[in-house]
Amino acid sequence: MQPCKRQLLGMALAAVTLSATTGMAQAQAYPTRDVTAVIQWGAGGGTDVAMRGYAPYAEEALGKKIVLQNKPGAAGVIGANFVLQQPADGYTLLMGAEPQSLYRVMGTADFDYDKFYPINIAAVANTILLVARTDAPWNNMQDLLTHVQANPNKVKQYLAGQGTVPFTINAMMNSLTKFETIKVPFDGDGPAIAALQGGHVDIGFIASGAVIEHVKAGRLKALGVLDNKPYQNIPPMTDAPSLRGLPKFLPWGSWYGVFVRKETPDDVKAKLVAAFKKAGDNPKYRDMMTGRGTTMLNISGAEAEAFIKKFQSTTAWLYQDAGVAKKNPAELGIAKP
Repeated sequence: MQPCKRQLLGMALAAVTLSATTGMAQAQAYPTRDVTAVIQWGAGGGTDVAMRGYAPYAEEALGKKIVLQNKPGAAGVIGANFVLQQPADGYTLLMGAEPQSLYRVMGTADFDYDKFYPINIAAVANTILLVARTDAPWNNMQDLLTHVQANPNKVKQYLAGQGTVPFTINAMMNSLTKFETIKVPFDGDGPAIAALQGGHVDIGFIASGAVIEHVKAGRLKALGVLDNKPYQNIPPMTDAPSLRGLPKFLPWGSWYGVFVRKETPDDVKAKLVAAFKKAGDNPKYRDMMTGRGTTMLNISGAEAEAFIKKFQSTTAWLYQDAGVAKKNPAELGIAKP
């Protein structure tokens, strides 16, 4: 080989080696700066509370600050789209919840969690309460049903976007009995809770994690729990005879997780998985979450993906059977449970 060719080949090999070494060094150094985490719902709601309690413990494990930003709107699509537009480098996380798994079914967006990798699904809020303003004249589910059915489209009910807890429980209710209310939309539980406390809305179905402290403090009245047994002296919604079929949909609940774009490098994903796994094992965080009526999961990767698919299947077919799905789940490859 001529000296010039040997020199060029050597330079090329050196460049490749330098590039690979630099890439490895950058990956090993992750994170070198603060990480942004986008919460796709408003302040004060279930996802916001769960993630703001979670982030400090993950920061300890990562060694960098996690800067939280609320980007609510369009059932979480605004926040999810924002993350999809950022580089897949692990510096922009999505702190999301269950509605995104139903975007394609409801025609909300042309993606769901197929474009994201689950770093961790922290917990499932499988204790859901029917709450009312404190001066409401009803004390249980049957009181409310009797009133609503005698006065259709008079009671003002908090409703969030497609795929949320209020939307789904409303679908369950209407599959079993007449429940005609005035639907008042909000971008998440936080604004709705403020409206309930102000008497601007009458009732709402909300995960206990977001409302139980308000109930205990007397700022909201709990009429029932989505179950066939009491929860903290709150009567089960199945006490109402027409709702005795609710258990066929249970257990069901909202859940909270951390995601990155699927194209994020594997070693970066691994560091994030380890950090949030450690955060999920923190006794203080676990106590906070279980005290709010949630069940800790702390799962990632394939296990989290299987969990999402099961939830997606159950809920998508509930919507299909209730006549509110925009696309047949079967056409999207979502198996019937």
